[in-house]
Amino acid sequence: MIFISILTLIVAKALPLIHISTIHFTRVSAIIFIFSGVLTFNTFYIQSIGSGLGIYSGLFQINIINQTMEIFIYFIGSLILIAWPLILNNNTNIVPTFAPVNNHTLINTNILPTLVSVSSVSPVSSVSSVAAVLQQKTQNNYISVNISNKENTQYSTDYSLIVLFSTLGSSLLISSYDLISMYLSIELQSFGLYVLSTLYRDSESSTNAGLKYFLLGGLSSCLILLGSGLIYSYTGITNFESLYHLISVSELNYIIQGLSLGLIIILIGFLFKISAAPLHNWSPDVYDETPTIVTIWLTIMPKIAIILLLLEIQSQIMSIDGLTPLLNSGTTNGYQDYSNLGDTFSRITLYEKEISQSLMSPLNIIVVPSANIISILKNLFLISSILSLIIGTVVGLAQTRIKRLFAYSTISHIGFILLALAINTEQSIDSLLFYIIQYTITNLNVFLILLALSYHLTSLVPESVKDIRYITELKGQFFINPILSLSFSICLFSMAGIPPLIGFFSKQFVLYSALESGYYFISIIAIIVSVISASYYLKIIKVLHLVPTMQAQAESFAGTIVDHTTSEYKATENLVVNTTADIIVPINLSNNLNYKQSIADTSYASRYAGKINLTNFHSFLISSLTLSIVFFIFKPSIILNSTQLLSLSLFNS
Repeated sequence: MIFISILTLIVAKALPLIHISTIHFTRVSAIIFIFSGVLTFNTFYIQSIGSGLGIYSGLFQINIINQTMEIFIYFIGSLILIAWPLILNNNTNIVPTFAPVNNHTLINTNILPTLVSVSSVSPVSSVSSVAAVLQQKTQNNYISVNISNKENTQYSTDYSLIVLFSTLGSSLLISSYDLISMYLSIELQSFGLYVLSTLYRDSESSTNAGLKYFLLGGLSSCLILLGSGLIYSYTGITNFESLYHLISVSELNYIIQGLSLGLIIILIGFLFKISAAPLHNWSPDVYDETPTIVTIWLTIMPKIAIILLLLEIQSQIMSIDGLTPLLNSGTTNGYQDYSNLGDTFSRITLYEKEISQSLMSPLNIIVVPSANIISILKNLFLISSILSLIIGTVVGLAQTRIKRLFAYSTISHIGFILLALAINTEQSIDSLLFYIIQYTITNLNVFLILLALSYHLTSLVPESVKDIRYITELKGQFFINPILSLSFSICLFSMAGIPPLIGFFSKQFVLYSALESGYYFISIIAIIVSVISASYYLKIIKVLHLVPTMQAQAESFAGTIVDHTTSEYKATENLVVNTTADIIVPINLSNNLNYKQSIADTSYASRYAGKINLTNFHSFLISSLTLSIVFFIFKPSIILNSTQLLSLSLFNS
C-alpha cells in the first residue's frame, strides 16, 4: 500500500497540471499511514500467522508481533505528520525604516510593536531598555537592519515522500527474514533519515548534522554488510530459518566461529544505529542540530524497527531445538550441565547424538558449539546495556542544551530495552514491548510540547522559525504557558520513573524480570542510574517554574533577535548588513571568523518567513498523550494484556 502510494504521489508531483499544496501533501501521507494500518490489521485473520508465514520466497516473514508493531509504527507516523509545523507565507515585503536610540545605535521601527510588547512602559523607553540590554550582553554597539526577503520560501512538499520511504523501510525491516532483505530495508530506512536531517538546506547546523549522520550511518551499514558477507562466505546461505537450522545441527567448529563473527559484526552495526553505548557519540550532535520535528522521527521510528528485528533474531536463536532450557539448566565448573535433559535430545538426529557423545567430558558434560553463539549474544547485549545506562545518565548531567540532554536520556532508555532483550524470557519480552510503547508515547509528547513552546518564542519574532536549544530558554514558561508547562513536567516525571506514571511501571517490569532471572548486579546499577537521571529531569522542571524578571524577558527577547541571523552578510566600515532578515550584529565582530561561523547555526530561520500556528490537532494530541501517561494506572489492562499476548505468541509459536 505504501509503495503504491509513493508511486502515485511521485506521478502527481511530476504532472505540471496538478498542484498539490504542502498541507494537502501532509494530510494525504497521514491518511496513507492510517489506511495501511487498517490493511495490516486484516492479516490477523490468517490462522497460520501465529507460527509465522513466509512471503516473497522467504525474504520476509509475518507474525503477530511484527504486524502489531507495524500498525503501531503507522499510527505514530500519521500523528507526527499531522503535527508537522505548517508555515503560512507572508508575501508582503517590509520596507526598512530606522529610528535613533542613541548616538551610536539605530533600531528598526518595523519591529517596534514587538519590542513594545516586552515591556509595559512607553515605546521609546521600551526600545531604549532593550538596546541597553543588548549593549550589556557584549559591551558593544549593535545595529538592527531589516532587509526584505529576496524570496518567500516554504517547506518543500518532498518531505512527505521521504517520510513514506523511511517508514516503508522500517516496516520491511521488521518483517525481514533474509540477509538481503534485511540490508536493503535498513538502507531504505536510513537514506530517508539522512535526507530528513538536512531538511533545512540553508541551515549550516542542519547540513552538518545530515552529513555527520550520513557518514557514521554509512559506517554502520558497512559493518552490517560485512557481517552478512562473512556469514554467506562461511555457510553459503542467507535465509534466517536456514541459518537457525544450521546452528542447531552443525558440528563443524569453523562454521560456527565464522557465523558467530558475522553475527557479532551485524549486531554491532545495529547497536550503532540505535545509538547504544559505546557507539553513541553521533546521536547527541545529530539530535541537537536537526529541527525538532525531525528529532522526533529520529528518536522513535528507526529504533522501534531495529529493536524488533534484534528481538526476532535473539528469540529464534535462543529457542533452537530446546537450547533455551539448556542454558537455564545450571552449570558445573563453568560448563553447561546437560545430564538431566531427558527427552530434549530426542529432537536431535542420531548423527548429532554421536557427535555430542564424542564431546563428553569425564564429568558427563556435553559442550554444544551453538551454545557459544547464545552466550555471545547475551553478553554483547548486557555489556551494551550497562554502558548505555551509565553513560546516558552520567554524561547527561552536564548538558545545557535540551535536545542533547534528551539524546543522552534516550541512550539510558536503550539500556533498559537491551537489558530486557538480553534476558529473553516471556516476562522480559512482555516488559520490552511495553517499554517500547511507553518510550514512544512519552518521547512523542515531550518533543511535541517542545515544538509548541518554540511556537511561542517564534511569535515574539514572527519573521523567523526558532527551535529551542538551551534549557535556559524555558525559564518562566509556566507563567506564560501553564498548561503546556504542566504537561511537559508530567512527561519528564514519567521519564524519570516517578510513580504512578506510565514510565515508572515500564522500568519496574524490566527490573522485576531481571531480578527473577538472577541479574542482581545490573538491576542495582539500573536502579541507581534511574535515581541519578531524575536530577536532570528535575532541573528542566525547575527552570520551567522560575519566575521571570523584566530583565530576563528583555535578555531573552534580545537573544532571540541575535540568534536569528544568517551567514549571508556584508561588512562595511561601521555596519553589518544582513541580506535576508532582521539581525542585530556587533560592529567589532564583523570580521571575526568564529562569529561568522556561529551566526550561521539558524540560517533557516530567516529563509522560512511566515507565521506558524499551533493547530487544534496538535493541542488535542498533546492533551491525549498526557492523559494516557497520567491515567494509565486506572486502566492498565489495555496495553498490558496486549503485550502479554504478544510475548506468549512468540514463545508458543
